[in-house]
Amino acid sequence: MPTLDQIRACFSGDRYATETTGVLIQDAQPGTSVCTLPLRPELLNANGTPMGGAIFTLADFAFAVAANGHSQQVTVSQHASVTFLAPAKGQILIAKASCLKAGRQTCLYAVDITDELGTYVAHVTVNGFTLAAPPKPFVPQE
Repeated sequence: MPTLDQIRACFSGDRYATETTGVLIQDAQPGTSVCTLPLRPELLNANGTPMGGAIFTLADFAFAVAANGHSQQVTVSQHASVTFLAPAKGQILIAKASCLKAGRQTCLYAVDITDELGTYVAHVTVNGFTLAAPPKPFVPQE
């Protein structure tokens, strides 16, 4: 079973979530994860609240860690639905992902996002699809 540090190292390759957005993996167990996002000014919208895209990135990444952190297979998001419930009042978003159902090729996860003050910010459901083979890495053309 991989350690948390090994899972973090593996997911450091998701540079958009980890470097650009700043998502951190706090815990990863088979079928579950906890990820956090410290809020910075560039993640806020014109109203001063977290941008929906930042919230969704956190949820999608938490799903990926929960679904793939302890798996030999690769599961990707097939469909996701986000319901924004309230603006965050705190400085850190917390995403808790958990598997509701896992089959041979598809799965269903719930991701609940709160802030450190307990504000329930968003609820996300993700349908995942397990690939027969890992995808080939994208190499940008120059």
